[in-house]
Amino acid sequence: MKPLSVMLSMLAIGITSSAAMADGASLPKVSPTNSDLVNRGAYIARAADCMACHGEDYTGSNTPIATPMGDIYSTNITPSKRYGIGNYTEADLKNALQKGRAPNHMLYPAMPYPSYNGMTDEDISALFAYLQTVPAVNQAPKHKTDLPFPFNIRSLMIGWNAINVPSTEKRDGLNETQQRGEYLVNNLEHCGTCHTPRNSTMGFDKSKYLSGAQLGNWHAPNITPDESSGIGSWSEQDIVTYLRSGELDQRAYAGGPMGEAVAHSTRYLKNEDLSAIASYLKAVPAIQTEDKVSAIDVSRLPTPMNESITHDLLAQKEYLKQAKAEVGNGSNSPESLYLAACGSCHGVNGYGQPDARYAPIVGLSSIRRDKPDALVNMILHGVEGATNTSPIMPGFSDELNSEQIAGIANYVRVNFGGLASSDVSADDVDRIENTGVDKPFLIKYAGLLAIIGIIVAIAIIVFIIRAILRSKRRA
Repeated sequence: MKPLSVMLSMLAIGITSSAAMADGASLPKVSPTNSDLVNRGAYIARAADCMACHGEDYTGSNTPIATPMGDIYSTNITPSKRYGIGNYTEADLKNALQKGRAPNHMLYPAMPYPSYNGMTDEDISALFAYLQTVPAVNQAPKHKTDLPFPFNIRSLMIGWNAINVPSTEKRDGLNETQQRGEYLVNNLEHCGTCHTPRNSTMGFDKSKYLSGAQLGNWHAPNITPDESSGIGSWSEQDIVTYLRSGELDQRAYAGGPMGEAVAHSTRYLKNEDLSAIASYLKAVPAIQTEDKVSAIDVSRLPTPMNESITHDLLAQKEYLKQAKAEVGNGSNSPESLYLAACGSCHGVNGYGQPDARYAPIVGLSSIRRDKPDALVNMILHGVEGATNTSPIMPGFSDELNSEQIAGIANYVRVNFGGLASSDVSADDVDRIENTGVDKPFLIKYAGLLAIIGIIVAIAIIVFIIRAILRSKRRA
């Protein structure tokens, strides 16, 4: 049996630690033997979510960061002098973080320097001190970033930076707590990198700040305080709980990129910092998007067979066996498909297996959205777990046809989302599966535009040279 999707709020499955800490999880590699500066730097590394891209050992990830320009790989940031940043000075690190400029080349903004641009000198100093203490890994990267022309010309980033850095601006009228939250959201945690749509140059569309964005097959939802499409119904404590544990009962479950953010970053933050983030997110301008979330109807949600079944694997197996017998093994009905593909992990009634980190899907906002695209993408493509021990959500595009996937989506939306009805069709599934990344015009035709620009430049140079030669002949 294979798990279905865990349709979440920041979409999807496999996350973090489920334990809520009193004031953040214990920071690894922090000890009384370290200086206060180094220990502070360890906290900054967590707040800046460095591990999400650079890996738990900071050697870089073998998983590419997919962008409309091509795949980008993170690099080694251990103190290795050959493969990492062992030769960096503090000024070098500051230039990389704030300007996207490494000692020998320009960085691509997959490294969120447009957001890190606002980092304070004090935090950069602490981060630099900490990175000097992590184990140096002298290992060549398995992959290198190799973008197509003209994006392989890194010097073009100078012009891009002039237009798009910094990615956000400080707002007036915030209290001290909200100002701290603004710094964490806009700069260290760089939330806008995923949750803000992009403009024609792939910089932030600041008019739609934090209103949600599509990242390949993944959708980072609207986190503005809009009541119908954002998180306006969440209290500040709800936000703190979600960022601490990755879960909000019958509303949200963090997975995929958001699961990584919780696993590697937000669960380590101090209570006052999580409260500051929550306060700021309630203060940003609310933006209503088309993908609204239906209000939850608790009366329509299923109840578990008993209070202990989600922790009792043997009872779950027996209950699942009975449910399959009742609908008929081998049936192609949506209920039968769900039980066969998903029930062994997410349970007959959708309450999952918390001990094994198979998430509950009952009531999640991601399955109550007007648009089924995010849910269908989860079923089609699956999602990686947020940590090495998290379950992996497999994709079903090769095992189920479009009609079957549509049936499962409808079954989940009605039975576990509490919707009165759902009409996802096979055509909807085909559309969602075949919809590519929407590349802005400048990105899509960058190569052609660059060639035309070169030709025009050469023509202008030839014209100027000819004009000079003619003028000399007349003289």
